[in-house]
Amino acid sequence: MKQLILIVFFLISACSSIPKNTADGCSIFSERYLWYKHAKKTERKWGTPISLQLAIIKMESDFDWLAKPPRNKLFKVIPYKRKSSSLGYSQAVKGTWEQYKNETNNPIATRVRFKDSVDFIGWYTTKTEKILKISKKDSFRQYIAYHEGWGNYKNYKNNTKVISLAKRVELQAKKYRKQLTDCKKRLNRNKYIIF
Repeated sequence: MKQLILIVFFLISACSSIPKNTADGCSIFSERYLWYKHAKKTERKWGTPISLQLAIIKMESDFDWLAKPPRNKLFKVIPYKRKSSSLGYSQAVKGTWEQYKNETNNPIATRVRFKDSVDFIGWYTTKTEKILKISKKDSFRQYIAYHEGWGNYKNYKNNTKVISLAKRVELQAKKYRKQLTDCKKRLNRNKYIIF
């Protein structure tokens, strides 16, 4: 029994470790080919470009499956509550994650699984397109809506921090798009790999 638990632990660790070069889409998918399949499926299902999916994850968690916001501190030393309930690759908060699970009829989705995280981003950007009329090709405004939420989106113009983050996401999405153009044929040739 102990051996089985150790094997499962090592498999989960190996599958969930952070890629070596998170700034390069080709490098990410060379290490984690199944991630490419999941991102591609999300692009087909929701129409959300793979480059935008990766750019959001890069900004939110830098591909750390267990990422959480830092804790606030009492008296500048004692760890206290976290700033939000966000967790995982997509840094989705509990309430929005529950909404996603209900609306997509996916009750077993978890925020620490890449497959579910990219599907969540696809769902979220699709709702943003419907609610705020922001194209999925507009990574700058899509990210602002992702970061601020649909209700707070209209107030972003005075928020220099969020504008700066969105510019970084926009630039990273452009880089990912160019990189993936260069390696897309190779990634698609590997479609029969099952592990």
